[in-house]
Amino acid sequence: MIIKKQSVLSIIGMLILMVIANDLLAQKIITVKPKEIDDVLTNPGKGFMTFQRFNGDELNEGIGWTEGYPIEYQEFDGDLEMKEHPMTSIAYFRLYWRFLEPEQGKYNWVLIDKALKTAHDRKQQLLFRVAPYGNNLPKTDVPDWYREMVGDTFINQSVIKHWQVDHEDPCYIKHFGSLIREMGKRYDGHPDLDAVDLSIIGAWGEGEYTKLLSEKTMKALVDAYLESFRKTPLIMQLTDLKTNSYGLSKANVGWRVDCLGDLGFWAEEQGGFTHMYDVYPQDIINCGMQDAWKKGPVSLEACGTIKGWKEKQGYTIEDVRFIIDESLKWHISSFNNKSSGIPEEWWPEVNRWIKKMGYRFVLRKFTYPETRKPGERLFFTSWWDNKGVAPCYKEFPLAIRLKNEKRTHILVTEADIRSWLPGDNLYDNAVFIPMDMPPGDYDLQIGIIDPFTTVPEIKLAIEGMDQDGWYTMEKLKIIN
Repeated sequence: MIIKKQSVLSIIGMLILMVIANDLLAQKIITVKPKEIDDVLTNPGKGFMTFQRFNGDELNEGIGWTEGYPIEYQEFDGDLEMKEHPMTSIAYFRLYWRFLEPEQGKYNWVLIDKALKTAHDRKQQLLFRVAPYGNNLPKTDVPDWYREMVGDTFINQSVIKHWQVDHEDPCYIKHFGSLIREMGKRYDGHPDLDAVDLSIIGAWGEGEYTKLLSEKTMKALVDAYLESFRKTPLIMQLTDLKTNSYGLSKANVGWRVDCLGDLGFWAEEQGGFTHMYDVYPQDIINCGMQDAWKKGPVSLEACGTIKGWKEKQGYTIEDVRFIIDESLKWHISSFNNKSSGIPEEWWPEVNRWIKKMGYRFVLRKFTYPETRKPGERLFFTSWWDNKGVAPCYKEFPLAIRLKNEKRTHILVTEADIRSWLPGDNLYDNAVFIPMDMPPGDYDLQIGIIDPFTTVPEIKLAIEGMDQDGWYTMEKLKIIN
């Protein structure tokens, strides 16, 4: 008789549950139902981000911003808060190729290294994009050495609005691709790197006219990222079905767009055209990215800035609410408002937005036996409600900490919170009590921890967080 692998796994799973059930029936079970809170929580990989700045910096004045140039670091006074801007867990850095590789094959890694360290010091992680060039020539052209290599050849066909370098030139694939591969060797999996924008062509790296690339060139440029960043999440610009589908076929890539909130920026001169009605709802589907959020982050950027929406575009609170709700429908995790302020009267909507962006974990119920012996398994059940619109895309282990005045011990579970999609999630399992655990009463605490430091990293939307970031359930008695 042949038994299918899946059937065997199902039988094993049932046996484990039976063992757990029998063990729990044999003694008193403690049931904890934590109380939910409504606070705005700052957690890794979600919420607003700073742009070319960090927590604690002064914001851009007015409704403008800068991008693509090396960061001008501000003097830090130790206060992470920013006037008119929420606290963030992400610092976004966008840099033109010419600054990162000023000489052929010689990389100015200090620009990224310093940004990573500063982000770490400001309780953030870095989201990074290398833009091949901008539209402000010659200041944002490709590197001077590359321009000398390829000469003045460029594509400027009638179909293309912006200047572009010739991407079909093998030199472009070789040299820009080499930069990305070297960057992957140095930074893939870095604990302070949140994600990398998969930028291959176009002004500011936004991928305009990617659909005109030959299949060979497109694959070569995309592969430079897919083969170099296997640990750090990748985010692709929405471009075209061919490019986005290729990325999805080889990796769990997310997606991004750069003009969230366009309800009429250029409508008068473009026959009523807007990104929010005529581009994004269609492209998410037409590029095959409607389900990409389940495996990779959705990161959106403001068209202009939120302050500009009010002062220049004249948006109402109803307009802002519509933009927010559309982004949540698209499963947004993070938002770039270009380090610009937020109008005071719009803060309630912005706070509502932040609470829903990405993941928001509420522990509804946690059960475990009242007593255990050293060397025995501590069985537990847990019911989690993800009240956000997306999962967490990085591996943060769920851990149990046993603590009293004499001993503290952390027991790491096998839970993969990356699979906890919006809605209800169950995780029932067991961890072993150490053989040398002294008898006594212990606080049983839970936390979602940094895998490198074992320090709690993710705040839960429940009461009871202590000063170390752990959440106490009740007592566990260790007996002889």
